[in-house]
Amino acid sequence: MKRKIDVTEYGNQILKAIPKGVLLNSKADKFNSMVIGWGGIGTNWGLPVFTVYVREGRYTREQLDQNPEFTISVPMGNPDPQITRVCGTVSGRGIDKAAQAHLTLEEPEIVSVPGVREYPLTLECRVLYRQKQELNLYPEKALKFYPQDVDSENCDANKDAHVMYIGEIVDAYIIE
Repeated sequence: MKRKIDVTEYGNQILKAIPKGVLLNSKADKFNSMVIGWGGIGTNWGLPVFTVYVREGRYTREQLDQNPEFTISVPMGNPDPQITRVCGTVSGRGIDKAAQAHLTLEEPEIVSVPGVREYPLTLECRVLYRQKQELNLYPEKALKFYPQDVDSENCDANKDAHVMYIGEIVDAYIIE
């Protein structure tokens, strides 16, 4: 069962959860989920939006470029650390993350990407805009996140810039 919510009433809770890790879910060839700690909720062009940043070399970026829809899954309580380990350190290119992390996928209401029961606060989003970030425009203090000598496949740090995706929040609910 899903309980519809007004996303503005949960904005503070979502903002507090982002630095600790929320799930960015995508689905093109197959379902994929990655832990993100950078992102934001707000209003753009008069619409409620969630903005995510995905490094160029990530499988999730390929997925979003093929299918410009995503869900954001926010924990409520203490999620299983196995979810963070799998979804935060392993690429979905070669594995089934849902199976590896023991995720229970929940059918979406509007978009084509499922939510995750274990992270029940769910935002369904459609990409409105995307833009590759330009490293030469970043402030000096941000460049530590882009070491040029670390391979792009490394999950902890790499040289790739991020692609910013602004997604309109088209539905919001809590999976119960």
